[in-house]
Amino acid sequence: MPASYTALVDELAACIAAGQLKAGERLPPQRQFAYEKGIAASTAARVYAELLRRGLVVGEVGRGTFIAGEAPPLPALLQEPFDGRIDLEFNFPNLADQAALIGKSLGAWQRPETLAAALAPVTQRRLVEAGRVSATFFAADRWRPRPDGFLFAGSGRQAVAAAISALVPVGGRLAVEALTYPMVKGIAARLGVTLVPIAMDGEGIRPDALAKAHRAGALPGVYLQPVMQNPLGYTMSETRREEILRLVRKLDLMIIEDLVYGFLSDVPPLAAQAAERSIVVDSLSKRLAPGIAVGFLHVPAQLRERFAVTVRTGAWSVSPLALAAGMRLLADGTAAEITRRKRSDAAARQAIVAECLAGHCIEADPRSYHVWLHLTAGWRAETLTAAAARAGIAVTPASNFAIAPGHSPNAVRLALGLPSHDELRLALTRLGALLASRPEETDITE
Repeated sequence: MPASYTALVDELAACIAAGQLKAGERLPPQRQFAYEKGIAASTAARVYAELLRRGLVVGEVGRGTFIAGEAPPLPALLQEPFDGRIDLEFNFPNLADQAALIGKSLGAWQRPETLAAALAPVTQRRLVEAGRVSATFFAADRWRPRPDGFLFAGSGRQAVAAAISALVPVGGRLAVEALTYPMVKGIAARLGVTLVPIAMDGEGIRPDALAKAHRAGALPGVYLQPVMQNPLGYTMSETRREEILRLVRKLDLMIIEDLVYGFLSDVPPLAAQAAERSIVVDSLSKRLAPGIAVGFLHVPAQLRERFAVTVRTGAWSVSPLALAAGMRLLADGTAAEITRRKRSDAAARQAIVAECLAGHCIEADPRSYHVWLHLTAGWRAETLTAAAARAGIAVTPASNFAIAPGHSPNAVRLALGLPSHDELRLALTRLGALLASRPEETDITE
């Protein structure tokens, strides 16, 4: 009779404690584990979930599950008492005073009549007003968005999902950067869309690679991040922008342009040069705070109705409270002030990285909230991720961002925005000492 899942968890925990399973060692895929133990796949999933909950493993479905194990003897810098996990994985820029600024702006909501208006249904009249406020806020010297071009979703992720759903039919193909925002992979899988990775260079996707992919099979469009690309931090030059725009016009492609990090730069969207070809996606979660859950789509006039129907029928519509809060913060200057402070904060955090990881191979825009750390000296991305987790630091391996399995560089992304400056310095100091030590296990089979 197969053992219960708790017995299997205890068995694996004992093996880890005894050193029979060593830190950094990869567990078999869940289906293989289920076959070997003679259990159901659902039971194997419960075993792996419980191991993760106990902190005995790290990783996720799609790239593997690795033993975290007991912390090994660490270099002196890593032996300080540690009382919490420092998150360099989730990239939500956080200012110590942003809640106070937002609270001041929304203080009027203490009056029932004001709050009642914010809680009321999102009518067409409210959407028209939100479009006007948004167009005023996002207007710049080189881009004047149309008020009637805006649609609103429940988050940036939902805006991306709505854009892909509206643009690409089920079973269709969408070009994307070879290394890109990880959530796009899950979104595409759920929508029945095949992602086609496009080779990149130091400015983003290569025009020749996009043309080649289109010749191999017609593409309706391309998803890309032209400003402070996640995870690599690249921003397209004017020359590259012009090359891409000439190509998409020639090939009759649409661009889903993710500008979620655009608030850290004055570079305009591609829509400034090709409004008829660009669907701009943005959100307030990183610009302001995760709780201000408003996603934006700015859509060419000829596609607006199709996209509006997709947002509505896909259950991606914005909530009344979030829309009211977001528009108030845009209109009264609070969003502009938080943006200004976050630009300064990002530069300060990049300076901490430069100090703590001096001598390491790092790619980053000095204005951004993330860096790309290339690994050398025997470290592999998954091994470092597991070792960092034992030291109380969460980082993201390159495989999470790779569209093609097995084609990720040996690197990790460090997200800088969530911890305080002191926590960030501590995490990077620990990480630097870890990189200077010998990895426990460098021969992990993919």
